[in-house]
Amino acid sequence: MIGKNDALNPLFTKKKGNFLRKSLRDWSSWILILPTLFAFFFFSWQPLVKGIVLSFFKTEGYKAVSFIGLQNYVDVIQNSAFQQTLLNSFMYVFWSLAIGFAVPIIVAVLINELRHGKSFFRFAIFFPCMVPGIAASMLWMFLFEPGKGGVLNILLDAVGLPVQQWLQNPKMTIMLVICTITWRNFGGTVLLYLASLQSINSDLYEAASLDGANVWRRFWNITLPQISGMIGLMLILQVSGVFQIFNEPLVMTEGGPTNASMTLMLQSYYYAFRSFQAGHSMALGVITFLILMVLTVVYFKMDKKLNRE
Repeated sequence: MIGKNDALNPLFTKKKGNFLRKSLRDWSSWILILPTLFAFFFFSWQPLVKGIVLSFFKTEGYKAVSFIGLQNYVDVIQNSAFQQTLLNSFMYVFWSLAIGFAVPIIVAVLINELRHGKSFFRFAIFFPCMVPGIAASMLWMFLFEPGKGGVLNILLDAVGLPVQQWLQNPKMTIMLVICTITWRNFGGTVLLYLASLQSINSDLYEAASLDGANVWRRFWNITLPQISGMIGLMLILQVSGVFQIFNEPLVMTEGGPTNASMTLMLQSYYYAFRSFQAGHSMALGVITFLILMVLTVVYFKMDKKLNRE
């Protein structure tokens, strides 16, 4: 508590007056921030907390009936489809990194080196990002139509090659879905890399050229270290985003064939809106969150260790 002598202290009175003046001066900023904070609380944090709480209850539809502790988690993990779905999620991440992680970096470097036409290519690569996810999925679904009327099969038949089952082939499904995601999303990532590349001091490249460094050495020793922060951020965002993909598998395959393209988020959706098991759906969502949190922590620890070395 503040004593009487403290309250009469000129220094204390001055600090209190400064705090009040700053608060009154920033009232307009608070007015701008408060609506966003309220919206964030009611539409993000409140559903998140309620979902975590609901995962510990037995539910009838979407209503909590009785507290059952970790039983929902046990039921979800013991489900025969869970292991396949979890493996699929990691396969999605693997193929996403193999197919689509390096592509934006390479494209960004190529565009950055152009002397003319940069604006056109920036628009061209960003255009797929403006296509809604559902529409893009339906477009690629028509391309991968397994019958003779499918666009890709028509092209194969025209050159005398056998038609393919495409999305109906369990060995190809995940890779094809990842191609769809990469096509639609890599343009925005390219623009972020372009912004990072354009912030690099050109004097570094000139000095390296004078020292006899070729294109590859300049890229490896200057470009990559300068954009390493952006690369790390994009890695985290890509892993977490692909681990939670939902639209593309839902529209293109509905998780099939035989759960070959099922994802954790799609399985959670089926629990909630097909089986009406809200407790199981929330439990699977929490499991997904914990897995992503562990992966993120591991990445940051490895990155910190590498930087220290």
